[in-house]
Amino acid sequence: MKHSIGSYPRVRVQDDGRQVVSQAGSVLLVETVRKTGLDQAISQALTPWRKPRAVHDPGKILLDVALAVALGGDCLADVAMLRCEPAVFGPVASDPTVSRLIDTLAASGEKALQAIRSARSEVRHRAWSLAGKTAPDTEGQVVIDLDGVLVIAHSDKQDAAATWKKTYGHHPLTAFVDHGPGGTGEPVAALLRPGNAGSNTAADHIATAQLALAQLPKHYRRGRQTLIRTDSAGGTHDFVSWLARRGRWLSYSVGMVITEAIHEHVLKIPTSAWTPAVETDGEARDGAWVAELTGKLLDGWPKGMRLIVRKERPHPGAQLRITDADGMRITCFATNTPDRPIAELELRHRLRARAEDRIRAARATGLRNLPLHTTAQNKVWLEIVQLALELLAWMPMLALTGKARLWEPRRLRFRLFSAAGQLATTGRRRILRLTRHWPWTGEITAALERLALLPNPG
Repeated sequence: MKHSIGSYPRVRVQDDGRQVVSQAGSVLLVETVRKTGLDQAISQALTPWRKPRAVHDPGKILLDVALAVALGGDCLADVAMLRCEPAVFGPVASDPTVSRLIDTLAASGEKALQAIRSARSEVRHRAWSLAGKTAPDTEGQVVIDLDGVLVIAHSDKQDAAATWKKTYGHHPLTAFVDHGPGGTGEPVAALLRPGNAGSNTAADHIATAQLALAQLPKHYRRGRQTLIRTDSAGGTHDFVSWLARRGRWLSYSVGMVITEAIHEHVLKIPTSAWTPAVETDGEARDGAWVAELTGKLLDGWPKGMRLIVRKERPHPGAQLRITDADGMRITCFATNTPDRPIAELELRHRLRARAEDRIRAARATGLRNLPLHTTAQNKVWLEIVQLALELLAWMPMLALTGKARLWEPRRLRFRLFSAAGQLATTGRRRILRLTRHWPWTGEITAALERLALLPNPG
């Protein structure tokens, strides 16, 4: 006799559980902090802001908030998630103490921000050294993607304004290091701007690029080992000229607006001059071709700049623009990379779309909104968000393998961090026993073993 499958089972709930740890998988982030030395670096950087009789270290407070954001929190009060698990996270400051620290750092302005950024840069060098072959080094280069992101404000905040999408909020300009096809990416800069800030403001692009480059280890600042990519918002004379002046060690791949002059040149390109675009596997991309534009079109632009255009058959239902030609979608970008096939350069530029994945991850990690009121406070919040995103990038880079390295924050939280555990005390040792039936317990324990093999910071 077959029995029909019923609804959910009824369970009796009691609130007297002991030695049970929620979010037990977050020990992966704690171990990443310990192995990279992030706790020591942040603590040392914020020493000037520690009061003589303070119980809580400012660096530990800031890292606690970053851990809470990495686990899914979106405001300062979410640090309570860590406070209820002292066996895993240690003593956590009260909400008023956290708020006072943020106010103190905000009042210090650029001095506090620079201290945090210097610590992040120092730890990034160590994290990449520990990662070895899995460190961000795509085709011998570190790739930095610049892109803007709109952050909606649902209340009156300082510098919130109407955006170009007819929303209300802020318009930060961000920079992410691309980890390549085998990984995700990590933030290296975030410039907080009002909502009405221009998308193609060269001064903001230069400032963000400078912040991003300051985060890289020094040996990436020679021999064109660093590539900066942007969409067409970065295709201004001032920004491209700034990049070109650093051309001895810096490469760029910058999207360009299809002007009337470019459109006229595209219409004159003979059929024989078009080269099939390629996919990542080297095969020809169906319905897409590339060509290089030369001649007077480059007058007034920096020497050595190459202008490459792509035409592609639009997908069904796509609406063509006035700058498109012959039923084809036209895009264009500029680069200073010489002696490489234009199809390879176009593929490299097209992969800039991975920045959208990084922005999606940032929105899911504290950038859905800016929770504080003043701009100075929200600048500190942006540093906290970047710390959280760096932990979510460094942990997979150092501890995960295969497809797990590609997991975005939401999946990491659902599969790894949310695992439950039981805390057992034996003698002087604390043992965290993860639930056996959880499908990803093996991933967690294997990752912890890899982290344990890494050397401790000196």
